[in-house]
Amino acid sequence: MGMSKAEEEEQARLERARAIGLFRYMLIREAADPALSTRQRGKLVRAIAAREHADPSGRPVRLTRWTLDRWIRLWQQGGFDALVPAPRQSQPRTPPEVMELAVALKKENPARTAAQVQRILRAQGGWAPDETTIQRMFRRTGLTALTPAADAPAFGRWEAARPNEIWTGDAMHAIRLQGRKTYLFAFIDDHSRAVMAARFGFAEDTIRLAAALRPARPGPPPPRRPRAAGPGPVPARSVPAPAVPARSVPAPAAPPRCASAGGASLPRGAPARRGAPAAASPRGSTTPTRAWCIRRPRCRR
Repeated sequence: MGMSKAEEEEQARLERARAIGLFRYMLIREAADPALSTRQRGKLVRAIAAREHADPSGRPVRLTRWTLDRWIRLWQQGGFDALVPAPRQSQPRTPPEVMELAVALKKENPARTAAQVQRILRAQGGWAPDETTIQRMFRRTGLTALTPAADAPAFGRWEAARPNEIWTGDAMHAIRLQGRKTYLFAFIDDHSRAVMAARFGFAEDTIRLAAALRPARPGPPPPRRPRAAGPGPVPARSVPAPAVPARSVPAPAAPPRCASAGGASLPRGAPARRGAPAAASPRGSTTPTRAWCIRRPRCRR
């Protein structure tokens, strides 16, 4: 008696998983030798990662050092079976009674969103599936059509009317550099879509975000409303641009001059010593410049 279609698919899946496990083992078998030192194993892993390999389906692939290190740890902990991919979860993880309650809540009030249904489920049962799971179930069962057209959210395109009116900033997870994860921060002009500033950093926080924005400030005028997109280190809201300080600095007030007969005066920058003679001005004149009064008790303003 032959196998059913489901059994044939399961058998084919097991064969593919075993072929993948054998492919992984063939790559790491030399580097996973317990007799190797850490330095020798690292050299072998780097050499394997630098080459191109053919996967079980014949496609050329390249693997990173971190993937090879993870496979070596799996083989050391569980042997060959740990290298075989685990079967995918075919059954839904959310209990059916929870999804039925979510459907009932949506039918009771079609204006309820997935986030509102999630809060109700969590308040009643102490647990609720993810908001995306609930929204996907609403679309699959056609419950999103129950929302009136007037209540549906409206989406449209919008852009700034002129350049440098709004800059939008965001961060993305980038490559690893010497074992450390990096992040790319960038700001683009909302009107021209030009990249105004970009910078890599080792942490995703507001300090690196400000460091990425700082080099762009001396060039074009600052935007009226710079903002950073979320989720990220800065909330997605418009904030006023900081005021640029004025370049002109007012001259300091003139110091009091001594009007007493015996008071000695010194030019600016000269050391104040009691009884010191008046020094000449920087241009060679014997007339002292504006001076600070040395004998303060006799000073008249």
